[in-house]
Formats: sequence, structure tokens, C-alpha cells
Amino acid sequence: MTTLAIDIGGTKLAAALIDSNLQICERREQPTPASKTPDALRAALQALVAPLLGQAKRVAMASTGIIREGSLLALNPHNLGGLLHFPLVQTLKDLTALPTLAVNDAQAAAWAEYHALGGEYRDMVFITVSTGVGGGVVSDGKLLTGSGGLAGHVGHTLADPHGPLCGCGRVGCVEAIASGRGIAAAAEGALAGCDAKTIFSRAGQGDEQASRLIHRSARTLARLIADVKATTDCQIVVIGGSVGLAEGYLARVEHYLAQEPLAYHVELLAAHYRHDAGLLGAALLAQGD
Repeated sequence: MTTLAIDIGGTKLAAALIDSNLQICERREQPTPASKTPDALRAALQALVAPLLGQAKRVAMASTGIIREGSLLALNPHNLGGLLHFPLVQTLKDLTALPTLAVNDAQAAAWAEYHALGGEYRDMVFITVSTGVGGGVVSDGKLLTGSGGLAGHVGHTLADPHGPLCGCGRVGCVEAIASGRGIAAAAEGALAGCDAKTIFSRAGQGDEQASRLIHRSARTLARLIADVKATTDCQIVVIGGSVGLAEGYLARVEHYLAQEPLAYHVELLAAHYRHDAGLLGAALLAQGD
């Protein structure tokens, strides 16, 4: 049965037709609307999925934010156009007239990456470092979502009590420091106003400030991973997202994690499905696998 999978992120929207063998048959992508209105997101989703509807039998969505009872609650409203409450499942049912489910994007990606491990592990954590920092936890082979959908939101754990204000309202969250948005917000002087992609490029050209910002992010993530190991005793941590998969980033994280006490060390792996993990994980969940 063909699934129309949708991935709603802070900077882009993606949709794909995925068959029962988890193969992507067709894929489309467009920027997430900058407007902070539900109407803008609804219109963007309609334009995104319309060309793919003819072959789909169901819809599976992976979205940034907390998914609770089919609605999107933006834990950090800055990452998704200021939306605080959006009826995600009902909106797609209205647009497609198909059975629809929704799940947090990092939770969906965690499920896809867990399956990619081929049964070698039972306890894993997925962390995405992108516009924000999200996560998903698989414990004893089961995806944890939590009674309120909050499980795995590791990006909103404390990194620095004197750090920057996070979009979720807390001070010093991992996301406020390690994410692409956090990297860009800390840039000064010649790098002020640059996005994370540009800062990575400048670091590759030898810019000292750019390199410091990326190392700050990687060090913060390594400390988060040590905390995650302590709380879940996971066997492996898989890293994804545009920042997490950027060239050289994982090696920096490994460097800083190696400086932590041995008890907090854990195997790190780059995401197998890379930027399609959310789409594929949502499709897997729709299949009931």
C-alpha cells in the first residue's frame, strides 16, 4: 500500500510516495512558509501534496513540535512560523480524504533509524541537529512517544543556566546553543547575520570564529549525549539533521564525548537514511511496523 509521507520542518516541507518496501517512488520539497499563520501552512501543504494524491492510500506525517491528539503544539514556536496549536491530522484529512496519522519528526526518524540497524540493538536514541535539536528514544524495541507527546525532546534539556534564551521559554537549552539557529544567533562581527550553512563554509575556509561556533555546538551535543547515556543506558546514538550530518561535525562530537568519563561513552553513528529518515519513519509507523 502506497503511503503519502510528509515531513514538516522549520525550514522545509517535504512529501514523498513510499511503497510497502519502504522505497521512495516520488519526492517533492518546498520551503516552510515564513508567515506565522495556520492558513499559510495549510496552503503550503495543499500545494505540496496535490500532485501526489492520485497514487496514495494513506497519509503519514512527521512534524517538528509536540504532536498531541492529532494537533501540532510548537514547543519552540520560532521553528515553525509561530504556530501554537494547529489541527494537523484533521487538516490533511480534509485536504486528502485519506486515513492520516501524525508523529513528531524526530520520533519518526528514530523509528526509521532503529529499523536500519537491523535488529542489532534494542535500545537506541536518535538526535537531530538542524534548525532545532530534537530526539527520539527506542527502548527495548519500542518507540517512546510519552503520554503527552514530549518524549525524546532532548534539545530542551539544560545545557547552560547562563546561556541564551530558548524559543521554548527556558534559558540555556541545548537547542539554543547547538542548533543551526543557535549557531547563527551567536555569530558576531563579520559573521553576524550568516546562517549555519554559511558558518560551516567559513569554518572550512579557516575562519576562527566560525570554527569556535561549531565546536561550541559539538561540545554541547557531546554533553547532551553523556546525559542521554546516563538516563537511558542506550547502546547507540544516531545523529541526523543538516548540522548533525554536516562534514566533520560528528567527528567533533566524538572528540568531545571521548573527554567525558568512560561510563558515559556510547557508540555514535550518522543517520543511515540521512534527510529522509522522518518521511520513512512516518511511513513505517503507518504500516504498523
